[in-house]
Amino acid sequence: MWKNWAGNQKCDPAEVAHPSTDAELAAVVKGAAARGRRVKVVGSGHSFTACALTDGVQVVLDRYNTVTAVDTENLQVTAQAGTTIADLNKLLWAYGMAMPNLGDIAYQTISGAISTATHGTGAKKTGIAAQVIALDIVSGDGSIISCSPTEEKEIFESARVGVGALGALSSVTLQCVPKFNLHAVEEPLRVDDVLANIDNHVDNNEHFEFFWVPHTGWALTKTNNETDEPSGGQSRWQFFKDKIFMENILFGAVVKAGRFRPTAIPRLSRLIPSSGRTEYVKSSYEIFASPRWVRFYEMEYAVPREHIVEAVNGVRAAVKDNGFNIGFPVEVRFTAPDDIPLSTASGRDSAYVAVHVAKGMDYEPYFRAVEDVMNKLEGRPHWGKLNFQTADVLKTRYPMWDRFQAVREKLDPAGVFRNEYTDRVLGVVS
Repeated sequence: MWKNWAGNQKCDPAEVAHPSTDAELAAVVKGAAARGRRVKVVGSGHSFTACALTDGVQVVLDRYNTVTAVDTENLQVTAQAGTTIADLNKLLWAYGMAMPNLGDIAYQTISGAISTATHGTGAKKTGIAAQVIALDIVSGDGSIISCSPTEEKEIFESARVGVGALGALSSVTLQCVPKFNLHAVEEPLRVDDVLANIDNHVDNNEHFEFFWVPHTGWALTKTNNETDEPSGGQSRWQFFKDKIFMENILFGAVVKAGRFRPTAIPRLSRLIPSSGRTEYVKSSYEIFASPRWVRFYEMEYAVPREHIVEAVNGVRAAVKDNGFNIGFPVEVRFTAPDDIPLSTASGRDSAYVAVHVAKGMDYEPYFRAVEDVMNKLEGRPHWGKLNFQTADVLKTRYPMWDRFQAVREKLDPAGVFRNEYTDRVLGVVS
């Protein structure tokens, strides 16, 4: 029995394969297709949706995690699909390189991150998938197809965010940048002030995000800007206090107390913004991603950036009007547009609103109320996070939807990579 990181998705596959080479991966897919079995690939299990579930053949990428090429002259790296972002970060740094932007955790495999349109924050920065400059994918009949902007271009464009529905990614090549440090400033501010000055915060910093703390008027803000300064300003004790104790141990205790007594959550939430201002410099990947010990369920929506104040205030109103006791901060981030058909930032400057509920608690009423807010604002759900959408609705929100479906029909006409989740959010292969 397999289950994801959050424990809300489980399946019992008929077969489990652990390929270590592209030939082995292709053979697994070809053999499953010949027997009429469906295939789903799993990485680190950090998606909250059912996108990886199967009762057929499960491909586990734990032995498919080799970096196969490093080009320091052109700042490019090629890695097998199961390579985790954490491992990739350390290797790149050793070669004087880094990824230009990252999400807030690094446990994911690189293929899982790009397939679900994982992103960080930065008004002039794209998500991770837009950093991909070439990839190999195994199609529904077991063929290995090499893709880039000049080779199988249509497949390349769609496969960067394929939601696991086009095939099994074999390897990806990323365009990196010279390694860099970030100057981080983290401080609580009044949420109304943050929203009133949101464009200044976003446009005057390379990376800006904030977390509204429900049941309070506070937002925890984070600004990160590239710097030539050396690492410093945060001792090991301060790192432990801020990132381990405050954000994991103490926060975990607050979450547990809230699960035991939900009515106490509003009072407990007042403890969260009490950390004060911190300022320090570290390597980019150490600042982008943080340890996450407290397990949760998550929904995230991308809306056009110009709607972000309405989106955040809509969530605030939903919490208040419905009497929800929410113990997790609401995260808000920003990215530049890209040209990937199913990217949540496809064709538009985007802002993201992510909501969380502690593992084991009922998330559906809260998440449905948030989704109602986002539906009115052209919201696009993160492909790896919980949602209640259907393909009939989502196809109206992606201008290049039909282009993706044409590639899907070409690569997997028999539906080898289908499951109930892809049927719901992408439709059934015709």
